[in-house]
Amino acid sequence: MRLLKKILLIIAILIILILAGGWVYFNSLKPDYSGNITLFGIENETSVYFDDYGIPHIYAENQYDATTALGYVHAQDRLWQMELMRRIAPGRLSEIFGKDMLKTDQFFASLGIEETSKKSIEKLDTNSEVYKLATAYLNGVNQFIENGPTPIEFTLVGIEKEQYQLKDIYNILGYMSFSFAMAQKTDPLLSVIKDKLGDDYLKELNINYSPNTTIIKNSKSTLDNFTAMVSSVNALMEKSPVPAFIGSNSWVVSPNKTSTGKVIFANDPHIAYSQPAVWYEAHIVTPDYEMYGYHLAGVPFPLLGHNRNYAYGLTMFENDDIDFYKEENDPSDSTKYKTPNGFETYKTTTKTIKVKDAEDVTITVRNSRHGPIMNDAIETITQSEPIAMSWIYTKFDGEVLDALYTISRATEMKDVKKGASMIHAPGLNIMYGDAKGNVAWWASGKLYKHNPNVNTKFILNGASGYDDPIEYLDFSENPMAENPTWNYVYSANNQPDSIAGMLYPGYYLSEDRAKRIVQLLEPKNNWNKESMSAMINDVTSSVAPTIIKEFAKNMDYNSFSKSEQKAIDVLQLWDGSNTIDQVAPTIYNKWIYLYLKNTFEDELGEKLFDQFLATHLSKRVIADQIKKDSSIWWDNINTKNKIETRKEILSKSMVEAVAFLENQLRNDIKGWNWEKVHTLEHKHPLGNVAALKSYFNVGPFPINGAREVINNQSFDYNNTGLYKVIAGPSTRRIIDFSDIENSISILPTGQSGNPFSKHYKDQAEMYNKGEFRKMKMNEEEIKKVSTKLTISPIK
Repeated sequence: MRLLKKILLIIAILIILILAGGWVYFNSLKPDYSGNITLFGIENETSVYFDDYGIPHIYAENQYDATTALGYVHAQDRLWQMELMRRIAPGRLSEIFGKDMLKTDQFFASLGIEETSKKSIEKLDTNSEVYKLATAYLNGVNQFIENGPTPIEFTLVGIEKEQYQLKDIYNILGYMSFSFAMAQKTDPLLSVIKDKLGDDYLKELNINYSPNTTIIKNSKSTLDNFTAMVSSVNALMEKSPVPAFIGSNSWVVSPNKTSTGKVIFANDPHIAYSQPAVWYEAHIVTPDYEMYGYHLAGVPFPLLGHNRNYAYGLTMFENDDIDFYKEENDPSDSTKYKTPNGFETYKTTTKTIKVKDAEDVTITVRNSRHGPIMNDAIETITQSEPIAMSWIYTKFDGEVLDALYTISRATEMKDVKKGASMIHAPGLNIMYGDAKGNVAWWASGKLYKHNPNVNTKFILNGASGYDDPIEYLDFSENPMAENPTWNYVYSANNQPDSIAGMLYPGYYLSEDRAKRIVQLLEPKNNWNKESMSAMINDVTSSVAPTIIKEFAKNMDYNSFSKSEQKAIDVLQLWDGSNTIDQVAPTIYNKWIYLYLKNTFEDELGEKLFDQFLATHLSKRVIADQIKKDSSIWWDNINTKNKIETRKEILSKSMVEAVAFLENQLRNDIKGWNWEKVHTLEHKHPLGNVAALKSYFNVGPFPINGAREVINNQSFDYNNTGLYKVIAGPSTRRIIDFSDIENSISILPTGQSGNPFSKHYKDQAEMYNKGEFRKMKMNEEEIKKVSTKLTISPIK
């Protein structure tokens, strides 16, 4: 008995020691939000106050000290995220995740982002403020890497920390630029539709298509390559552990339309949801500089920001900055391709991709005069007919970092405009408002013209030279508006007006959000922070009710069953709002999916139809197609001796929608609430492991909103009847220049990417409810609610 007691006592002591050791270990991984540390490269004592949401307010004697401190605190909250961000462009995710990421690495390593980064760095003036501040930021990041605790993700996947370098910053900005692009999903798809179905089908898709457009002739193998390319790029982007940039809203209202007589600025960039969330907030104060900014992981200058004098933000321009060219190999020498001046030799680059628990993989990428050959980047494309990708980002010197510095250090409106002019890619709408009463927006991006009858939404001819750009436009010809007479500026990724005597080719979204924004802004002249808060959370579609009315005009109500009539009644009484208690959004979205499926899938086939749904084009056709009485798309080509009509397709889709929902959610229509099918989960890359999911992922939650409303909660259409939100507002910001210290914001989850931080998900419930918190700028208020980390120089 005595021996048993001793054994039990030893076991108890061991358990206590293990628990105590675990407690000490996990606590050691938490970010330091208070205390004292010393850093190299700091000249004077610097104070970092972490407020009640973990946002650092950095008070320093100079910008270099402040930026070094920023690098350190950014790394302690987001080092894992920074690690993923810097790995994607050079193709280094397989080192962490193994063979699952090999195709992603092969693709991104082939795009030329690394090479563009190298050229940009070689031209960077080492005496410039951009270089000095970027170096100060890297100094802070690397001192945390050297001396701070290793984030648990590094331990779980078994990788070592590495010092951050300047090329990592440029590579991150390069990936960001590519993730905006839509051409890689759309151009090959439209080329397939053109060759498979012909002009009559294509001209009804609202893509500014003319039968006179010069189109290259394609064989079946070429069409198979185009299909494979779209499918592969879609899969790679969906599989990426780094969020893609999707769309955005922003509007800035002049003093003439506010109750306070001061500018109000609103912005909510739409980005794929992830955990941690995209933006890291930081407030910097020095004797000659103040900025409350939103930073990408690993980037020293904020992409969004405001101070007491001005505010800026961004939306995606959605212009076309990627073109695809079908090259023509020399029949006798496959190392050469045809150009207007004869045959030239492909330039080749060889890269080695390290793969976890497997042999290294070596890839060789050919480059034509247009760009990298996609056949080398994507395994599913055959080698016989090379397709080159021409991307503006790699054609010009990369100045995005310089542009962000210029914008974030502006003293006048013209400085922000100058910064916007320096961005060749990605295409962005830079939104602006200031304390003097100015409002403006500028479309950044290098725009260009082609010969007549060249349509860049198709695969172009690479050999003749006729399809090459003939002119690059000066920034002065980009879309823009400064202090317009209508007293506001806005952007919702919609088609801009031209000031260059041409349509700007692009992949613009449907008018839904833009129409609603104008509908709300135009009649009201007493805007304030509270009404702006309501507007940025608006979930009402201005287009959905008109689509229902179009259906009602063409249906035979008495031909439907009682349950189908109940569903139609719900839709006809619907105001277009998408709250979680509503039934109408559940019916509407199932019906819209089936309307698209029954209209387009018979001609496209299942695979191409799924690819079509992944483009902005599918969103644009919803409202356009339903208005067409005699469209060629209405007929189901699989039925013999019958030509289907609009009425038949729309009615069939309603019958199928109700039958599906009765099976999915049972017969009581009152129980078909939006919350049962529309949910949001913020996924961490390690949350795919079932045992880790509850520790790293945040959610799922039922969520208000829908596709293409102002509170844009984006999801894919598929046959499941579930609408799992994949992208939406990455922040909601409202800056009121009449009360700048009480401007408001929110993040989707939290400020920290460290799962042991109390700020990992402390904003999630607020975000879901459409609530806000202050972006604090008052020093006294900040100190009252904050913990203090003191950073001293090492002497």
